[in-house]
Amino acid sequence: MTSAAGLAAGSSTPPAAPWLVVIDPQNIFAAPDSAWGSPMFPEAFANIRRLADAAAGRVLVTRWLPTADRRTSWGDYFAAWPFADKPADDPLYDIVPEARSLSPHPTLDLPTFGKWGPELERIIGSAPVVLAGVSTDCCVISTALAAADAGARVTIAADACAGSDPANHAAAIQVMSLYPPQLTVADTAAALPLLRPAP
Repeated sequence: MTSAAGLAAGSSTPPAAPWLVVIDPQNIFAAPDSAWGSPMFPEAFANIRRLADAAAGRVLVTRWLPTADRRTSWGDYFAAWPFADKPADDPLYDIVPEARSLSPHPTLDLPTFGKWGPELERIIGSAPVVLAGVSTDCCVISTALAAADAGARVTIAADACAGSDPANHAAAIQVMSLYPPQLTVADTAAALPLLRPAP
């Protein structure tokens, strides 16, 4: 598989069509009565839907699952957040109903904040990525920074991301804006033309 970093400017290989990667649109991060529910989720999801419609099936949805080894610092994490220490099949971890039709592909389920890695790259290859989802200041930024290290080309649709609160969202967007050219911070209006199939 050709890595994103391997696509040199002078390469004759045509660029792959971009994918939309939607990070963790799950009940635990979206429900108003969840301790981790984002107040920004409804507005962000409206933009996620617009992006998914433009991507014409090139959409991957991820899920965070509570299956990390409790002998590691994840054990400390779940001790700090006991409400989340539930089996992976608990409804807390379900994709929100409105997100279930976003992608024709199975969800990518991982026990890590960041979703960038071999599993994701096997699905999308070297394609550029438009990144959206929740929460901006945890799983989105963790995914974006790992993608930057891997040499991926990532556009963050900031208004299609939902932070734990507006201040933390803004702080995470500011950090991601420090990583050009691997990471480009944009909005839905700028990302839509990237995702639409070429005529």
